[in-house]
Amino acid sequence: MNRRGALEIDDRKIFERESPAGRIAREELAALGPRLSEVRDWIGRMEKDGRIGYRALPDQDVRPILRAARRVRETADDFVVIGIGGSSLGAVALQAALAHPFHNLLPRKTRKGPRVFFLENPDPDYLAAVLDTLNLRKTVVNVVTKSGGTAETMANFLVIRKVLSKAIGKKHSERVIATTDRDNGDLRAIAREEGYATLPVPANVGGRFSTLTAVGLLPAATAGIDIRGLLAGAREMRQRTSTSSIDTNDAWRLAGLLYLADTARGKRTVVFMPYATALREIGFWFRQLWAESLGKARDRDGREVHTGQTPIAASGPVDQHSQLQLYMEGPDDKVYVFVRAERFGKRVPIPRAFSGSKTCALLGGHELGGLMNAEQAATEEALHRTGRPVIRIDLPAVSPHAVGQLLFLLEEATVVAGGLLGIDPFDQPGVELSKILTKRELEK
Repeated sequence: MNRRGALEIDDRKIFERESPAGRIAREELAALGPRLSEVRDWIGRMEKDGRIGYRALPDQDVRPILRAARRVRETADDFVVIGIGGSSLGAVALQAALAHPFHNLLPRKTRKGPRVFFLENPDPDYLAAVLDTLNLRKTVVNVVTKSGGTAETMANFLVIRKVLSKAIGKKHSERVIATTDRDNGDLRAIAREEGYATLPVPANVGGRFSTLTAVGLLPAATAGIDIRGLLAGAREMRQRTSTSSIDTNDAWRLAGLLYLADTARGKRTVVFMPYATALREIGFWFRQLWAESLGKARDRDGREVHTGQTPIAASGPVDQHSQLQLYMEGPDDKVYVFVRAERFGKRVPIPRAFSGSKTCALLGGHELGGLMNAEQAATEEALHRTGRPVIRIDLPAVSPHAVGQLLFLLEEATVVAGGLLGIDPFDQPGVELSKILTKRELEK
Protein backbone atom coordinates (compact mmCIF):
# COMPACT_ATOMS: atom_id res chain seq x y z
CA MET A 1 0.00 0.00 0.00
CA ASN A 2 1.54 3.30 -1.06
CA ARG A 3 -0.97 5.56 0.69
CA ARG A 4 -2.19 4.92 4.17
CA GLY A 5 -5.87 4.00 4.08
CA ALA A 6 -6.07 4.28 0.30
CA LEU A 7 -7.30 1.90 -2.37
CA GLU A 8 -4.55 0.73 -4.72
CA ILE A 9 -4.54 -0.93 -8.14
CA ASP A 10 -1.92 -3.60 -8.87
CA ASP A 11 -1.78 -4.10 -12.63
CA ARG A 12 1.73 -5.52 -12.92
CA LYS A 13 0.57 -8.96 -14.00
CA ILE A 14 -1.35 -7.65 -16.99
CA PHE A 15 2.03 -6.56 -18.40
CA GLU A 16 4.38 -9.23 -17.03
CA ARG A 17 3.57 -12.16 -19.25
CA GLU A 18 5.36 -13.43 -22.34
CA SER A 19 2.15 -14.70 -23.91
CA PRO A 20 0.91 -12.12 -26.44
CA ALA A 21 -2.64 -13.39 -25.93
CA GLY A 22 -2.87 -11.79 -22.50
CA ARG A 23 -0.06 -9.28 -22.32
CA ILE A 24 -0.69 -5.59 -22.87
CA ALA A 25 2.40 -3.54 -23.69
CA ARG A 26 3.01 -0.56 -21.43
CA GLU A 27 3.49 1.47 -24.59
CA GLU A 28 -0.06 0.64 -25.68
CA LEU A 29 -1.45 2.02 -22.44
CA ALA A 30 0.73 5.13 -22.64
CA ALA A 31 -0.42 5.72 -26.22
CA LEU A 32 -3.98 6.19 -24.95
CA GLY A 33 -2.88 9.37 -23.15
CA PRO A 34 -4.08 11.87 -25.80
CA ARG A 35 -7.43 10.10 -26.19
CA LEU A 36 -7.89 9.99 -22.44
CA SER A 37 -7.30 13.73 -22.30
CA GLU A 38 -10.05 14.16 -24.89
CA VAL A 39 -12.34 11.96 -22.81
CA ARG A 40 -11.55 14.06 -19.73
CA ASP A 41 -12.53 17.21 -21.63
CA TRP A 42 -15.73 15.53 -22.86
CA ILE A 43 -16.69 14.57 -19.31
CA GLY A 44 -15.83 18.08 -18.14
CA ARG A 45 -18.11 19.66 -20.74
CA MET A 46 -21.02 17.45 -19.73
CA GLU A 47 -20.40 18.24 -16.09
CA LYS A 48 -20.22 21.97 -16.76
CA ASP A 49 -23.42 21.88 -18.83
CA GLY A 50 -25.23 20.04 -16.03
CA ARG A 51 -25.85 16.94 -18.14
CA ILE A 52 -24.17 14.63 -15.63
CA GLY A 53 -24.15 14.94 -11.86
CA TYR A 54 -22.55 11.81 -10.38
CA ARG A 55 -19.19 13.56 -9.84
CA ALA A 56 -20.82 16.18 -7.58
CA LEU A 57 -22.45 13.66 -5.25
CA PRO A 58 -19.54 13.41 -2.78
CA ASP A 59 -20.14 17.10 -1.91
CA GLN A 60 -23.88 16.85 -1.24
CA ASP A 61 -25.56 17.94 1.98
CA VAL A 62 -26.61 14.68 3.61
CA ARG A 63 -28.46 16.25 6.54
CA PRO A 64 -31.95 15.68 5.01
CA ILE A 65 -31.07 12.02 4.47
CA LEU A 66 -29.73 11.64 8.01
CA ARG A 67 -32.85 13.30 9.46
CA ALA A 68 -35.10 10.94 7.50
CA ALA A 69 -33.02 7.94 8.58
CA ARG A 70 -33.15 9.01 12.22
CA ARG A 71 -36.95 9.24 12.10
CA VAL A 72 -37.15 5.75 10.62
CA ARG A 73 -34.72 4.35 13.19
CA GLU A 74 -36.69 5.89 16.05
CA THR A 75 -40.17 4.87 14.90
CA ALA A 76 -39.95 1.69 12.83
CA ASP A 77 -39.29 -1.95 13.54
CA ASP A 78 -39.15 -2.78 9.83
CA PHE A 79 -37.95 -0.75 6.83
CA VAL A 80 -38.94 -2.02 3.38
CA VAL A 81 -37.07 -0.66 0.35
CA ILE A 82 -38.89 -1.17 -2.96
CA GLY A 83 -36.81 -0.68 -6.10
CA ILE A 84 -35.09 -2.55 -8.91
CA GLY A 85 -31.91 -2.23 -10.96
CA GLY A 86 -30.15 1.04 -10.28
CA SER A 87 -32.76 1.79 -7.63
CA SER A 88 -31.77 -1.24 -5.55
CA LEU A 89 -28.46 -2.85 -6.49
CA GLY A 90 -26.29 -0.14 -4.96
CA ALA A 91 -28.37 0.02 -1.79
CA VAL A 92 -28.19 -3.76 -1.43
CA ALA A 93 -24.42 -3.63 -2.01
CA LEU A 94 -23.91 -1.02 0.71
CA GLN A 95 -26.02 -3.02 3.15
CA ALA A 96 -24.07 -6.20 2.44
CA ALA A 97 -20.67 -4.52 2.60
CA LEU A 98 -21.06 -2.27 5.62
CA ALA A 99 -23.89 -3.51 7.85
CA HIS A 100 -23.80 -6.65 9.97
CA PRO A 101 -24.34 -9.60 7.59
CA PHE A 102 -27.18 -10.80 9.83
CA HIS A 103 -28.49 -7.34 10.67
CA ASN A 104 -32.12 -8.42 10.62
CA LEU A 105 -31.49 -11.28 13.05
CA LEU A 106 -29.81 -9.15 15.71
CA PRO A 107 -31.82 -8.03 18.76
CA ARG A 108 -33.37 -4.57 18.32
CA LYS A 109 -31.13 -3.14 21.04
CA THR A 110 -27.99 -4.41 19.30
CA ARG A 111 -28.80 -3.22 15.79
CA LYS A 112 -30.15 0.14 17.05
CA GLY A 113 -32.57 0.43 14.16
CA PRO A 114 -35.18 -1.41 12.11
CA ARG A 115 -34.78 -4.57 10.14
CA VAL A 116 -34.17 -3.75 6.46
CA PHE A 117 -35.84 -5.65 3.61
CA PHE A 118 -35.46 -5.15 -0.15
CA LEU A 119 -38.24 -5.89 -2.63
CA GLU A 120 -36.87 -6.01 -6.19
CA ASN A 121 -38.56 -8.62 -8.38
CA PRO A 122 -42.38 -8.69 -8.46
CA ASP A 123 -42.21 -12.26 -7.19
CA PRO A 124 -45.47 -13.11 -5.38
CA ASP A 125 -43.94 -15.82 -3.21
CA TYR A 126 -41.07 -13.63 -2.05
CA LEU A 127 -43.31 -10.63 -1.37
CA ALA A 128 -45.71 -12.81 0.61
CA ALA A 129 -42.80 -14.15 2.65
CA VAL A 130 -41.65 -10.62 3.47
CA LEU A 131 -45.19 -9.70 4.53
CA ASP A 132 -45.24 -12.74 6.81
CA THR A 133 -42.29 -11.32 8.75
CA LEU A 134 -43.28 -7.63 9.03
CA ASN A 135 -44.76 -5.83 11.98
CA LEU A 136 -47.05 -3.76 9.76
CA ARG A 137 -48.00 -1.33 12.49
CA LYS A 138 -44.35 -0.36 12.80
CA THR A 139 -43.23 -0.59 9.16
CA VAL A 140 -41.88 2.24 7.00
CA VAL A 141 -41.78 1.81 3.23
CA ASN A 142 -39.24 3.49 0.94
CA VAL A 143 -40.40 3.32 -2.68
CA VAL A 144 -37.56 4.17 -5.06
CA THR A 145 -38.04 5.01 -8.72
CA LYS A 146 -36.84 8.17 -10.39
CA SER A 147 -39.58 8.19 -13.01
CA GLY A 148 -42.36 6.47 -11.13
CA GLY A 149 -42.90 4.41 -14.25
CA THR A 150 -40.93 1.31 -13.25
CA ALA A 151 -43.51 -1.46 -13.51
CA GLU A 152 -41.92 -3.92 -11.07
CA THR A 153 -41.42 -1.29 -8.38
CA MET A 154 -44.87 0.23 -8.66
CA ALA A 155 -46.52 -3.21 -8.69
CA ASN A 156 -44.79 -4.15 -5.44
CA PHE A 157 -45.59 -0.75 -3.96
CA LEU A 158 -49.29 -0.99 -4.81
CA VAL A 159 -49.48 -4.33 -3.00
CA ILE A 160 -47.58 -3.10 0.06
CA ARG A 161 -49.56 0.14 0.15
CA LYS A 162 -52.86 -1.74 0.26
CA VAL A 163 -51.65 -4.06 3.02
CA LEU A 164 -50.27 -1.13 5.01
CA SER A 165 -53.48 0.85 4.58
CA LYS A 166 -55.52 -2.10 5.78
CA ALA A 167 -53.31 -2.47 8.86
CA ILE A 168 -53.11 1.16 10.03
CA GLY A 169 -55.73 3.08 8.06
CA LYS A 170 -55.39 6.61 6.71
CA LYS A 171 -52.15 7.23 8.56
CA HIS A 172 -50.39 4.77 6.25
CA SER A 173 -49.26 7.74 4.14
CA GLU A 174 -47.07 8.82 7.07
CA ARG A 175 -45.24 5.53 6.71
CA VAL A 176 -44.10 6.04 3.11
CA ILE A 177 -40.96 7.78 1.86
CA ALA A 178 -40.72 8.27 -1.90
CA THR A 179 -37.25 8.62 -3.42
CA THR A 180 -37.86 10.03 -6.87
CA ASP A 181 -37.29 12.92 -9.26
CA ARG A 182 -37.40 16.30 -7.55
CA ASP A 183 -40.08 17.77 -9.83
CA ASN A 184 -41.41 15.31 -12.40
CA GLY A 185 -42.75 11.80 -12.87
CA ASP A 186 -45.68 9.69 -11.73
CA LEU A 187 -44.28 8.97 -8.28
CA ARG A 188 -43.66 12.65 -7.60
CA ALA A 189 -47.30 13.37 -8.50
CA ILE A 190 -48.52 10.50 -6.31
CA ALA A 191 -46.37 11.71 -3.41
CA ARG A 192 -47.89 15.19 -3.65
CA GLU A 193 -51.41 13.77 -3.76
CA GLU A 194 -50.88 11.34 -0.87
CA GLY A 195 -48.66 13.56 1.27
CA TYR A 196 -45.68 11.21 1.28
CA ALA A 197 -42.33 12.36 2.61
CA THR A 198 -39.86 12.55 -0.27
CA LEU A 199 -36.15 12.60 -1.00
CA PRO A 200 -34.93 13.70 -4.44
CA VAL A 201 -32.87 11.91 -7.05
CA PRO A 202 -30.97 14.56 -9.06
CA ALA A 203 -32.29 14.85 -12.60
CA ASN A 204 -28.79 14.48 -14.05
CA VAL A 205 -27.93 11.27 -12.18
CA GLY A 206 -29.04 8.03 -13.82
CA GLY A 207 -30.12 4.99 -11.86
CA ARG A 208 -26.91 2.97 -12.08
CA PHE A 209 -24.93 6.03 -10.92
CA SER A 210 -27.33 6.84 -8.06
CA THR A 211 -25.92 4.75 -5.20
CA LEU A 212 -24.42 7.86 -3.58
CA THR A 213 -27.77 9.67 -3.66
CA ALA A 214 -30.70 9.09 -1.31
CA VAL A 215 -31.32 5.91 -3.34
CA GLY A 216 -28.45 4.17 -1.58
CA LEU A 217 -27.72 6.52 1.31
CA LEU A 218 -31.14 6.43 3.03
CA PRO A 219 -31.21 2.62 3.44
CA ALA A 220 -27.53 2.71 4.43
CA ALA A 221 -28.02 5.39 7.08
CA THR A 222 -31.11 3.60 8.37
CA ALA A 223 -28.98 0.49 8.88
CA GLY A 224 -26.45 2.55 10.83
CA ILE A 225 -23.81 2.86 8.10
CA ASP A 226 -21.52 5.91 8.19
CA ILE A 227 -22.59 7.68 5.00
CA ARG A 228 -20.34 10.67 5.66
CA GLY A 229 -17.36 8.32 5.66
CA LEU A 230 -18.64 6.74 2.46
CA LEU A 231 -18.79 10.13 0.73
CA ALA A 232 -15.39 11.12 2.10
CA GLY A 233 -13.91 8.07 0.39
CA ALA A 234 -15.68 8.94 -2.86
CA ARG A 235 -14.41 12.51 -2.57
CA GLU A 236 -10.83 11.29 -2.17
CA MET A 237 -11.15 9.05 -5.21
CA ARG A 238 -12.65 11.89 -7.25
CA GLN A 239 -9.54 13.91 -6.51
CA ARG A 240 -7.28 11.02 -7.48
CA THR A 241 -9.18 10.49 -10.74
CA SER A 242 -8.98 14.16 -11.69
CA THR A 243 -5.27 14.11 -12.56
CA SER A 244 -4.06 14.24 -16.16
CA SER A 245 -1.54 11.41 -16.00
CA ILE A 246 -2.26 7.79 -16.76
CA ASP A 247 0.36 6.90 -14.15
CA THR A 248 -1.59 8.56 -11.30
CA ASN A 249 -5.21 8.55 -12.48
CA ASP A 250 -6.62 5.22 -11.30
CA ALA A 251 -9.79 5.49 -13.40
CA TRP A 252 -7.82 6.21 -16.57
CA ARG A 253 -5.57 3.26 -15.85
CA LEU A 254 -8.33 0.78 -15.06
CA ALA A 255 -10.51 1.91 -17.96
CA GLY A 256 -7.57 1.94 -20.36
CA LEU A 257 -6.47 -1.57 -19.46
CA LEU A 258 -9.97 -3.04 -19.71
CA TYR A 259 -10.53 -1.18 -22.99
CA LEU A 260 -7.30 -2.57 -24.47
CA ALA A 261 -8.05 -6.06 -23.17
CA ASP A 262 -11.39 -5.87 -24.99
CA THR A 263 -10.53 -4.13 -28.24
CA ALA A 264 -6.88 -5.15 -28.75
CA ARG A 265 -6.77 -8.60 -27.15
CA GLY A 266 -10.29 -9.94 -27.68
CA LYS A 267 -11.12 -10.28 -23.97
CA ARG A 268 -14.86 -9.79 -24.36
CA THR A 269 -15.65 -10.83 -20.78
CA VAL A 270 -14.55 -9.16 -17.55
CA VAL A 271 -14.68 -11.28 -14.39
CA PHE A 272 -15.10 -9.16 -11.25
CA MET A 273 -14.09 -11.31 -8.29
CA PRO A 274 -13.85 -9.92 -4.74
CA TYR A 275 -12.34 -12.02 -1.99
CA ALA A 276 -14.54 -10.84 0.87
CA THR A 277 -18.11 -12.01 1.38
CA ALA A 278 -19.08 -8.45 2.29
CA LEU A 279 -18.11 -7.29 -1.23
CA ARG A 280 -20.03 -9.95 -3.16
CA GLU A 281 -23.05 -7.72 -3.86
CA ILE A 282 -20.77 -4.99 -5.22
CA GLY A 283 -20.08 -7.46 -8.01
CA PHE A 284 -23.76 -7.48 -8.97
CA TRP A 285 -23.86 -3.68 -8.81
CA PHE A 286 -20.77 -3.47 -11.05
CA ARG A 287 -22.33 -5.96 -13.45
CA GLN A 288 -25.19 -3.55 -14.16
CA LEU A 289 -22.89 -0.53 -14.27
CA TRP A 290 -20.50 -2.02 -16.82
CA ALA A 291 -23.08 -3.87 -18.94
CA GLU A 292 -25.75 -1.19 -19.20
CA SER A 293 -23.28 1.64 -19.67
CA LEU A 294 -21.05 0.07 -22.32
CA GLY A 295 -23.25 -2.41 -24.20
CA LYS A 296 -24.36 -0.20 -27.10
CA ALA A 297 -25.37 -0.81 -30.70
CA ARG A 298 -24.32 2.64 -31.93
CA ASP A 299 -21.65 5.17 -31.09
CA ARG A 300 -22.28 8.85 -30.42
CA ASP A 301 -22.15 9.57 -34.16
CA GLY A 302 -24.82 6.98 -34.93
CA ARG A 303 -22.51 4.36 -36.43
CA GLU A 304 -23.26 0.70 -35.74
CA VAL A 305 -20.59 -0.64 -33.35
CA HIS A 306 -22.05 -3.20 -30.87
CA THR A 307 -19.62 -2.48 -28.05
CA GLY A 308 -19.31 -3.86 -24.54
CA GLN A 309 -17.67 -6.56 -22.48
CA THR A 310 -19.86 -9.05 -20.66
CA PRO A 311 -19.30 -8.68 -16.89
CA ILE A 312 -19.39 -11.74 -14.66
CA ALA A 313 -19.93 -11.29 -10.92
CA ALA A 314 -17.87 -13.96 -9.17
CA SER A 315 -16.83 -14.37 -5.53
CA GLY A 316 -13.73 -15.94 -4.06
CA PRO A 317 -12.87 -18.44 -2.83
CA VAL A 318 -16.32 -20.03 -3.37
CA ASP A 319 -16.21 -19.64 -7.15
CA GLN A 320 -12.80 -21.29 -7.32
CA HIS A 321 -14.97 -24.37 -6.74
CA SER A 322 -17.44 -23.54 -9.51
CA GLN A 323 -15.75 -21.44 -12.23
CA LEU A 324 -11.95 -21.60 -11.93
CA GLN A 325 -11.64 -24.72 -14.11
CA LEU A 326 -13.21 -22.76 -16.96
CA TYR A 327 -11.04 -19.73 -16.30
CA MET A 328 -7.84 -21.79 -16.30
CA GLU A 329 -8.47 -24.08 -19.27
CA GLY A 330 -11.47 -22.68 -21.12
CA PRO A 331 -11.54 -20.00 -23.82
CA ASP A 332 -8.93 -17.28 -23.31
CA ASP A 333 -11.49 -14.51 -23.81
CA LYS A 334 -11.59 -12.99 -20.31
CA VAL A 335 -9.84 -10.38 -18.21
CA TYR A 336 -9.93 -10.81 -14.43
CA VAL A 337 -10.36 -8.07 -11.83
CA PHE A 338 -9.78 -9.22 -8.26
CA VAL A 339 -10.71 -7.16 -5.20
CA ARG A 340 -8.93 -7.91 -1.94
CA ALA A 341 -9.20 -6.50 1.58
CA GLU A 342 -5.82 -6.09 3.27
CA ARG A 343 -7.50 -6.42 6.67
CA PHE A 344 -10.73 -8.05 7.75
CA GLY A 345 -12.83 -6.64 10.56
CA LYS A 346 -12.36 -9.68 12.77
CA ARG A 347 -9.29 -11.82 13.43
CA VAL A 348 -10.25 -15.49 13.65
CA PRO A 349 -7.34 -17.87 14.33
CA ILE A 350 -7.52 -21.43 13.07
CA PRO A 351 -6.89 -23.80 16.01
CA ARG A 352 -4.23 -26.47 15.85
CA ALA A 353 -5.81 -29.94 15.94
CA PHE A 354 -5.77 -33.32 14.19
CA SER A 355 -2.05 -33.28 13.48
CA GLY A 356 -2.40 -36.54 11.60
CA SER A 357 -4.30 -34.67 8.89
CA LYS A 358 -1.96 -32.88 6.49
CA THR A 359 -4.64 -30.28 5.71
CA CYS A 360 -5.43 -29.55 9.36
CA ALA A 361 -1.73 -29.46 10.26
CA LEU A 362 -1.12 -26.91 7.51
CA LEU A 363 -4.06 -24.71 8.50
CA GLY A 364 -3.45 -24.66 12.25
CA GLY A 365 -1.87 -21.44 13.49
CA HIS A 366 -3.07 -19.37 10.53
CA GLU A 367 -6.11 -17.06 10.44
CA LEU A 368 -9.24 -17.26 8.28
CA GLY A 369 -8.46 -13.87 6.73
CA GLY A 370 -4.96 -15.04 5.90
CA LEU A 371 -6.40 -18.11 4.20
CA MET A 372 -8.76 -15.91 2.14
CA ASN A 373 -5.90 -13.72 0.93
CA ALA A 374 -3.60 -16.68 0.33
CA GLU A 375 -6.25 -18.23 -1.93
CA GLN A 376 -6.68 -14.94 -3.76
CA ALA A 377 -2.93 -14.60 -4.33
CA ALA A 378 -2.67 -18.21 -5.49
CA THR A 379 -5.60 -17.90 -7.91
CA GLU A 380 -4.21 -14.68 -9.33
CA GLU A 381 -0.79 -16.26 -9.83
CA ALA A 382 -2.25 -19.43 -11.35
CA LEU A 383 -4.17 -17.42 -13.94
CA HIS A 384 -1.10 -15.29 -14.60
CA ARG A 385 1.05 -18.35 -15.23
CA THR A 386 -1.38 -19.56 -17.89
CA GLY A 387 -1.18 -16.20 -19.64
CA ARG A 388 -4.57 -14.87 -18.49
CA PRO A 389 -4.66 -11.08 -17.89
CA VAL A 390 -5.28 -10.11 -14.26
CA ILE A 391 -5.69 -6.84 -12.34
CA ARG A 392 -6.08 -6.53 -8.57
CA ILE A 393 -7.73 -3.78 -6.54
CA ASP A 394 -6.51 -3.66 -2.94
CA LEU A 395 -8.68 -2.13 -0.22
CA PRO A 396 -7.12 -1.34 3.16
CA ALA A 397 -10.27 -2.77 4.77
CA VAL A 398 -13.98 -3.11 4.04
CA SER A 399 -14.88 0.25 5.56
CA PRO A 400 -17.20 3.11 4.52
CA HIS A 401 -14.20 5.15 3.35
CA ALA A 402 -12.72 2.31 1.28
CA VAL A 403 -16.08 1.31 -0.22
CA GLY A 404 -16.70 4.95 -1.16
CA GLN A 405 -13.38 4.95 -2.99
CA LEU A 406 -14.21 1.71 -4.78
CA LEU A 407 -17.67 2.77 -5.94
CA PHE A 408 -16.46 6.09 -7.31
CA LEU A 409 -13.48 4.47 -9.02
CA LEU A 410 -15.71 1.96 -10.81
CA GLU A 411 -18.20 4.64 -11.84
CA GLU A 412 -15.49 6.92 -13.20
CA ALA A 413 -13.68 4.08 -14.97
CA THR A 414 -16.96 3.05 -16.61
CA VAL A 415 -17.57 6.55 -17.96
CA VAL A 416 -13.97 6.82 -19.18
CA ALA A 417 -14.26 3.44 -20.92
CA GLY A 418 -17.44 4.71 -22.59
CA GLY A 419 -15.51 7.73 -23.81
CA LEU A 420 -12.77 5.55 -25.27
CA LEU A 421 -15.39 3.41 -27.02
CA GLY A 422 -17.08 6.53 -28.40
CA ILE A 423 -20.49 5.60 -27.00
CA ASP A 424 -22.89 7.25 -24.56
CA PRO A 425 -22.44 5.50 -21.19
CA PHE A 426 -25.47 7.23 -19.67
CA ASP A 427 -28.35 5.92 -21.80
CA GLN A 428 -29.91 2.45 -22.21
CA PRO A 429 -32.00 2.41 -25.39
CA GLY A 430 -31.80 -1.36 -25.66
CA VAL A 431 -34.13 -1.98 -22.72
CA GLU A 432 -37.10 -0.11 -24.18
CA LEU A 433 -38.37 -2.88 -26.46
CA SER A 434 -38.73 -5.29 -23.55
CA LYS A 435 -40.76 -2.68 -21.65
CA ILE A 436 -43.05 -2.14 -24.65
CA LEU A 437 -43.58 -5.88 -25.12
CA THR A 438 -44.27 -6.34 -21.39
CA LYS A 439 -46.97 -3.71 -21.63
CA ARG A 440 -48.50 -5.48 -24.62
CA GLU A 441 -48.51 -8.79 -22.75
CA LEU A 442 -50.39 -7.16 -19.86
CA GLU A 443 -52.89 -5.58 -22.26
CA LYS A 444 -53.84 -8.91 -23.84
